[in-house]
Amino acid sequence: MHKLLLSLVFSLFLIGCTEVGSEEWCQDMKEKPKGDWTANEAADFTKHCIF
Repeated sequence: MHKLLLSLVFSLFLIGCTEVGSEEWCQDMKEKPKGDWTANEAADFTKHCIF
């Protein structure tokens, strides 16, 4: 039972993730306060969403 629950939680986590650089990810980043961005997120946003 424990393994089933863990698998379900992990699956839901993966479904909620978006691929860096995807249109959805770029939109999510636009909505996220700039002060909450990590340096990696800022670099990825510039690389994938601006250029």
